[in-house]
Amino acid sequence: MTSVIDDDLWSAVGDPTRRRMLDLLLGDGGGTATSLSERLPVTRQAVAKHLGVLDRAGLVHSAPAGRERRYEVDEHQLARAVAQLSAVGATWDARLQRIKRIAERIQRGKDGTGADET
Repeated sequence: MTSVIDDDLWSAVGDPTRRRMLDLLLGDGGGTATSLSERLPVTRQAVAKHLGVLDRAGLVHSAPAGRERRYEVDEHQLARAVAQLSAVGATWDARLQRIKRIAERIQRGKDGTGADET
């Protein structure tokens, strides 16, 4: 299975603080750097930087809201990230199954029960 992996997207969701921010934005229907910083153990400035990373990856979009910007999750881009994660998970599941079959053949060979079985 071959799929295109977006490194910027994966880098953006690879950080636990950014994943928590996505959770909060999804749960609340959006938010500002200030509202997010009140619920996270990081400064408003750190939240703004994280939001910038998420924005560059296309995971959030923003609109002016008074003196701040209101951020919302881009559900299409989030679905794309989930699809990529699922594809990678399926690939690794298949690899692990092959490793398991090889290990079982080796073990059967050591037990003398037929190393040549497929």
